[in-house]
Amino acid sequence: MSIKSKIAIAFGSVIGAVVGVAVGTLIAPRSGAETRAMAADAMNDAWDSAVDTYERGASKVGEKIGSVRPSVDATTDDLRAKVDLARERMDKLRESLSDAVATTSAQVSDAVSAVTDKVVSVEEAVADQMSTEAEGVQVEAVEDETPADAAE
Repeated sequence: MSIKSKIAIAFGSVIGAVVGVAVGTLIAPRSGAETRAMAADAMNDAWDSAVDTYERGASKVGEKIGSVRPSVDATTDDLRAKVDLARERMDKLRESLSDAVATTSAQVSDAVSAVTDKVVSVEEAVADQMSTEAEGVQVEAVEDETPADAAE
């Protein structure tokens, strides 16, 4: 939209407002004071109607909230109870798991010690046995003659 058309629209609006005020003043059936009083009465009536509508709406909303609140409170209490119960169960599980880990750790440690002791005793037995068998054995070094050495 060009500037000229914007100016034309603004100028036309101003001219229309001026003409409307002039025509209204000339053909008004009442005096200005009476018209202002009627306008004020109409505005007061509209305001009172709006306030009444607001108060009725606020009352209905309050009633609805009042009727819903007990069920919301009951649901909230149920959820809190369930959360507390779940926490108690988690604590019990955590304790039992901790006990099971400690017991299993002790059993594994005992089993490792027992296996280590058995391995050590088997090693000692094997070492004793090997030294006993080697006492009666003599080792003799023999030179290996290859066919090339025999031909010479």
